[in-house]
Amino acid sequence: MSWDIVLFNSKQKIESIAELDENQLEPTDFCGILESSFDQIKKDENHREIIGIDFTIDFVTDKEKSSNFMLQLYGENGLYELIELAKKHNWQIYDSGIDGMIDLENPDKNGFENHRKYVTQIINRKQNY
Repeated sequence: MSWDIVLFNSKQKIESIAELDENQLEPTDFCGILESSFDQIKKDENHREIIGIDFTIDFVTDKEKSSNFMLQLYGENGLYELIELAKKHNWQIYDSGIDGMIDLENPDKNGFENHRKYVTQIINRKQNY
């Protein structure tokens, strides 16, 4: 199962999505930056799959700049790659696993463990039927 992540480029330090100030968001070429930041990328029309060591990152390209960008992550190592990219470009990362923003300076607090527990719960539920 995928793990949904949203990248944001904002002048504001985003504490909560509910309190997001859209006037502080800045248009960014997330697709271009992602594509130029990784060596191994499978391309199929507008779908991209970044392939790394023990992770993949899926996203759909868009020629338009945007202030936020959703992607699907498979494997915890991908999160650490995204954190380094976020630091470099002053992005912020929303993590669906914890329903909150990732602390880029303390990534060990990320939601991957929550995601892993959720997937295990779903698999166990299916096996019991």
